[in-house]
Amino acid sequence: MSLDINLDKILIIDFGSQFTQLIARRIRELGVFSELVSHKKIKSTLINKNIKGIILSGGPLNVYQLNNKIFDKKIINLGIPILGICFGHQILSKFNGGRVKKSKHREFGLAKIFKKNNSLLVKNFFNKQKSNQVWMSHADQVSRLPKNFKVVASTDNSKFAIVENKRENFYGVQFHPEVTHTENGKKIISNFVFLVCKIKRNWSSKDQKIQLIKDIRTKVGTSKVICGLSGGVDSSVVSQLLNKAIGKKLYCIFVNTGLLRKNEEREVVETFKKRLKINLIYVNAEKEFIKKLTNVSDPEKKRKIIGNLFVKIFERYAKKIKNVKFLAQGTLYPDLIESKSVTGSQTSKIKSHHNVGGLPKKMKLKLIEPLKFLFKDEVRKLGLELNLNKEIISRHPFPGPGLAIRMPGIITKKKISILKEADYYFIQALKKHGLYHKIWQAYAALLPVKTVGVMGDNRTYEYLCLLRAITSEDGMTADFFEFKKSFSQMISNKIVNSIRGINRVVYDITSKPPSTIELE
Repeated sequence: MSLDINLDKILIIDFGSQFTQLIARRIRELGVFSELVSHKKIKSTLINKNIKGIILSGGPLNVYQLNNKIFDKKIINLGIPILGICFGHQILSKFNGGRVKKSKHREFGLAKIFKKNNSLLVKNFFNKQKSNQVWMSHADQVSRLPKNFKVVASTDNSKFAIVENKRENFYGVQFHPEVTHTENGKKIISNFVFLVCKIKRNWSSKDQKIQLIKDIRTKVGTSKVICGLSGGVDSSVVSQLLNKAIGKKLYCIFVNTGLLRKNEEREVVETFKKRLKINLIYVNAEKEFIKKLTNVSDPEKKRKIIGNLFVKIFERYAKKIKNVKFLAQGTLYPDLIESKSVTGSQTSKIKSHHNVGGLPKKMKLKLIEPLKFLFKDEVRKLGLELNLNKEIISRHPFPGPGLAIRMPGIITKKKISILKEADYYFIQALKKHGLYHKIWQAYAALLPVKTVGVMGDNRTYEYLCLLRAITSEDGMTADFFEFKKSFSQMISNKIVNSIRGINRVVYDITSKPPSTIELE
């Protein structure tokens, strides 16, 4: 998306926080258009009349590391309302003559904040006791306020936890109102957008669809596009979006890697080719993928092998189709955050996704990723706007590398076969017991560990199956789903008694962070 879009908007300047996109998401949820740009790329000359407010995000830097080369300080003095969050709060104070120093007591996690003065920013934010729980994440803090700033709220360790300069419309908060851990945090963002910036609602899934279709048509022109279709929510929405935008110029390619869930290939062909009438090419590349992955155990190598092979297959078919210049993928924002730094920021890499960090550096096809700044829930809403049925939209996420990253260690055909069955029994049980739609994502994994068991008075020495089911809002943070004991016992017995090769089942109760949702 571009700064040239003719809509009133909030501009979010990203300084590298893992939570920056959550700010954009919170504003979109309010029905207001927001745009995110890197602090390295935005210049004061690019700020136009449609920008009604600016938010400075958090980040890992120290304010004294910033200079004019990596951030245009003139942006602060354009007369536009500004909200600084965490590191952004420190920037706002420092650039207006205040001081920032290392905290005597670093704050990471929940803190109690107390109201000191009234402000538009905190209208209806505090409870009756004039206090709230907020989520802190900082080692530095403002030690002296600039001229004309006043304290709105404090914590025990941060005297200037919320500050304002009402005359200049400058506001700063030391905590993260965008994360769900901050009690009533959305109210801070809402107050800034509607009460301070005075923007009216102008953004919805329908607006998003119209804008994305327009962007795709502009980018693609008369060329043809290949879309990597897996049958999951993301690639399904991208396929339908492209289908609406460019019609017959779209060629969807569904690659059977041999690492799909049980019956997946049959269901995808049935849905997209026969029901949705999308131009679909089915490629059975099972032998090719398994051969390339033989004796590979390193998770990053697995992802890169799979990413490279996908692209080779797409390029092979692009050559047959002719005049194909683009490869479309269902990359989402959490994929970008975990794979590499986004928008030129300092965000750290966690793992490569096969369609981001796992792609080869030199590709003949140009990437088109319409959903790369959206979260899963936004993608689902967009899918409904595109008339995809709820069965597709409500599917749990399934990674591009498939079962390869749910099978740590070396991949074999036998292990794939065992895992397909375990995963099938687990997902079917969730659906049968009315749990599937209460869970954000669930899967079975096969660990590279064998344990001793006993069945029918005989010793067994078989694999350990791990089950994972999580609840989440956007995939950025997650918690495990609490099953009733009766369900856990039932599914454990079902898997052990039905699948030769598994004699023990465990349940993963780790949240994200510190773990990721997938094992690899």
